[in-house]
Formats: sequence, structure tokens, C-alpha cells
Amino acid sequence: MPRPFLLWPDPRLKAVAAPVAGVDDAVRAIWAEMLEAMYAMPGVGLAAPQLGIGLRLAVVDAGTDPGAGRAPVRLANPEILAHSEETLRHREGSPNLPGLAEEVARPARVRLRYLDATGAVAERWFDGLWAISAQHQVDHLDGKLFIDRLSPMRRRRALEQWRKSRRQRARR
Repeated sequence: MPRPFLLWPDPRLKAVAAPVAGVDDAVRAIWAEMLEAMYAMPGVGLAAPQLGIGLRLAVVDAGTDPGAGRAPVRLANPEILAHSEETLRHREGSPNLPGLAEEVARPARVRLRYLDATGAVAERWFDGLWAISAQHQVDHLDGKLFIDRLSPMRRRRALEQWRKSRRQRARR
């Protein structure tokens, strides 16, 4: 059973996650827990800090073909090496801010370097929704949420609406 998601404004969501020394059974167990939580949402990515684990670990699975099966990418210590000039706008959300989603523009392609599930250094280009999700997860590892990518006015308005919605739900 995965641990619960932290809820914004938990200060652990703003902390920069610590690098892992390598991939071992403990890291693989955390990835397994993260994948269970991500698929239960359902979502296309998850970073360890979202579950209160302050390590630079993330998982991404933006496959949209239900017949193709699951093909998650496990990332340890991911870093963005390059990105496209072309951007995509996508409505992003987070289980740390349940019910809040806003359109965010991000590069359409990114190249990441990371330790893979075997512990080997890997580099890969991520495209489209895969790229958006990978960038979203790297942001979490750096203590940022998608709302930090909004203009101050859009962020303020979105958070006011989110708080109002949560108060209304709490009264029911």
C-alpha cells in the first residue's frame, strides 16, 4: 500500500530532493511503491517527494495505447541536458493539489540523463506527453510544483479557487 500524497502547502514539497548514491533494492522498492500510487491516481508520472520521500527518484509512463501495456521509465537523479525550442501547452495537475489543473507551456522534447532501473547511466529523448511528464517530475525533485510555472496572477486565482472548492467540500 503506497503512502499518502503530501498535500500542498506541505513544506517538504518545496525542498530540493537529495541524490541517490546508486540503484539498489531499497530504491527499486520505492519505485514499485511510486508506480502503484501513480497507476492508482491514475497519472503519467510521479516523483518521490510527492509521497514525502526526499530522494531524486521519479517514474514516468505516458503511454496512451491501452493495448500496448505498461512501459514505465524509472529515473534516479534525472537531469535535463537539452530541450527543444518548440513548446507544448498541456493541462497539468498534481495529487498534491487535488482538483486543481492549469495549462502550462513546456518544451515539447527534452533529453535526460539518469540512472535507470539497472543502475546504469542512461540518456534519452522524451517527446510530447512523455517530455511534459518528465519535466513535471524534475520540477518536483527541485522543490517546484506546476503552479510555480504560472504567472503570479494566474497562480493566485487558481489557488483561491482551489481553496474555495476545498472549503465547500469540507462543509458537505
